[in-house]
Amino acid sequence: MPPARLGRLPNRSDFLRVQAGRRCAMPGFVLQVAPLPPGLAFPAIRVGFTVSRKVGNAVVRNRVRRRLREVARLVIPHGARADQDYVLVGRQGAIGRDFTVLQAELREALRRLKSLPIATP
Repeated sequence: MPPARLGRLPNRSDFLRVQAGRRCAMPGFVLQVAPLPPGLAFPAIRVGFTVSRKVGNAVVRNRVRRRLREVARLVIPHGARADQDYVLVGRQGAIGRDFTVLQAELREALRRLKSLPIATP
């Protein structure tokens, strides 16, 4: 089975819906997960990214967002369920964190939230 592609969360209402779901805090980010809204077909795994102004100025926030986007691109299509929406909230720790550590943390967060893909026989 080929990996699913990544889509984006388009609306603020989607971010708020996912925010009300389950979450797992890691040193570099917080992963939030919620099921897809009813009636929505899922051709792509939808992921949103957000970084607070507390993290730093615009340059730092964009750097954190780019790092999280790349981590999600590498991990989520192979290691996440397609019937859920995901939001990665950047934290201060994402700036200096090793990239491979961020990937391992995302895999661990998916495992803790029981968002690993369902095995098909």
